[in-house]
Amino acid sequence: MALWGGRFEKGVDAFTQEFGASLEVDKNMAQQDICGSRAHARMLAEQGIISDDDQRAIDAGLEDISRQIAAGSFVWDFNDEDVHMAVESKLTAAIGAPGARLHTGRSRNDQVATDIRLLAKDLCAQLMEGNLALRRTLVDVAEKNIDVVMPGYTHLQHAQPVLFSHHMLAYSWMFRRDFGRLRAACDEADANPLGAAALAGTTYPLDRQRTSELLGFSETIPNSLDAVSDRDYLLDLEYACAVSMMHLSRLCEEIVLWSTTEFGFVTLSDAYSTGSSIMPQKKNPDFAELTRGKTGRVYGDLMALLTTMKSLPLAYNKDLQECKEGPLDAAKTLSDCMEIASGMLETMTVNADAMLAQAGKGFTAATDVADYLAKKGMPFRDAHRVVGELVLYCEQNGKGLEDLTPAEFKAASDLFEDDIAQDLDPVGIANARNTYGGTGRAAVETQLAEAKAALATDEALAE
Repeated sequence: MALWGGRFEKGVDAFTQEFGASLEVDKNMAQQDICGSRAHARMLAEQGIISDDDQRAIDAGLEDISRQIAAGSFVWDFNDEDVHMAVESKLTAAIGAPGARLHTGRSRNDQVATDIRLLAKDLCAQLMEGNLALRRTLVDVAEKNIDVVMPGYTHLQHAQPVLFSHHMLAYSWMFRRDFGRLRAACDEADANPLGAAALAGTTYPLDRQRTSELLGFSETIPNSLDAVSDRDYLLDLEYACAVSMMHLSRLCEEIVLWSTTEFGFVTLSDAYSTGSSIMPQKKNPDFAELTRGKTGRVYGDLMALLTTMKSLPLAYNKDLQECKEGPLDAAKTLSDCMEIASGMLETMTVNADAMLAQAGKGFTAATDVADYLAKKGMPFRDAHRVVGELVLYCEQNGKGLEDLTPAEFKAASDLFEDDIAQDLDPVGIANARNTYGGTGRAAVETQLAEAKAALATDEALAE
């Protein structure tokens, strides 16, 4: 019979027991459960609700169970429906009556809410560390390749030359925002529900602020109904994971494209590639593709919890048992994918010559040619039209702007001089853009310094 089985004449059947159990998922927060129980027992003793001897027995018993779980020697009884019952039953079997007093003034409702909040804080801390590691790699790759020029794109069409380092740093800033979202999710989880009991509080003289202090929570939730039923912080965590996975998917999509024969911008390490069972020549970017694909499952985790929460009346409902697996999956997936992306980036070969060769194709100098005319006094809209006609002329004659003779430029406008040639060089074009945030070498050096400073700031926050 279950620990709650006093008012029941018989137990549930085997399938119902299996259907209602959550132990397999709950095991992931066993240490958080033990941490919460040790704090609760200490507070009970300090308040004179249980004896000091009982508290010492409970604490020693829980410490022993914690060691067993950490060592992998703890024997889980799958007749226990959740981690709380599994730990409490083992504790009571080991120390007797003191173990049975542990649950005084507490419900599984506030117990599980406490465990999940502690787990969410731990998951956020781990993800922030992974985020920082990935950003360090992006900054390092940018710094090592600061002079490499590549074509910049809009609509996947050649647009203007940019520095490859500028492109890498764009992702660094995306992941910096993701760090902020993870930090915010951690802050949202940082509130103590313990002592709310089932939904209405308790008649025992609990000191909820004391358990907040013992468990490292920055605040105590002021409403017992909200304390046991709130899972918004998990939505924040899953949203942060989903956005970060979206950024990883965008990065991996580019790695997939860049590693194709058509692009040839990068060569992936063998450690981050696979072959074909039939085509001997293949070197596939499978891990970039898998990261791109796993984004969907993290989106699914977020949507699943949103759907679970959308119509729950206050306070606790068994539906909330479904709130744990998604965040665990989302956090594990994001953590793995950040590690994969970091490894791919730091081991790939950047093919600078291939990037530079493409940077000059597709009329990427057109904007600079129009600017040349505008600086000579022609209204920009007129300059835009003149250069557009030049591009059309080039397409009709199988030429690039760089192939045009001075006479051909002059035929388009008398404002063109021989110095137009300097505005056709992709390296010069990229490095000429030194306004703040631009792709020029000087601007990128400033940006690199700021990215490093942002890393240092966030590293301090993650400590």
